[in-house]
Amino acid sequence: MKKGFEEKIEIPEGISAEVGNRIIRMKADEKEISKRIIVPGLNFKKEENNIVIESKRGTKRDKTMVGTVKAHIKNMITGLKDGFEYKLKICSSHFPMSVNVENNLVTIKNFLGEKIPRKAKILEGVNVSVSGDEIIVNGHNIEDVGQTAANIEQACRINKRDRRRFQDGCYITSKAGKEI
Repeated sequence: MKKGFEEKIEIPEGISAEVGNRIIRMKADEKEISKRIIVPGLNFKKEENNIVIESKRGTKRDKTMVGTVKAHIKNMITGLKDGFEYKLKICSSHFPMSVNVENNLVTIKNFLGEKIPRKAKILEGVNVSVSGDEIIVNGHNIEDVGQTAANIEQACRINKRDRRRFQDGCYITSKAGKEI
């Protein structure tokens, strides 16, 4: 019979965590991240200053899912401690393009000479700033920061033109501290 196993993740000082009903909540200062994790066969609990992920079955699938959940929890801790930052480069060779941040939208005007501005949604808890030809997207939830950067990149997608010739747009140049 296979033997179950458990994995412990230490919570650093200054971060409080709650585990209950398959929801993991972490708080630091005024920042808060909560994640609902539904994986059959895995149980979560908090022991002292650790979050424990345990599997009763001990199958290979459970072991891989424990690694995935562990990565999510570590990303939550890193986001609360340091935050995440994505950088995008504004490239405009054919028409001068202007990028503005208004409320929860990024507005891209005069993209390839278009009259109607293109818009990208900024998710809650994410800050976007434009300086020169660079867009900086930062926040404490890696999923929201990455999705906002992807929304901006997809708003400038080129259709019905040769992308080798028309290379205008906004492109991700670094993700969460890693150069691309």
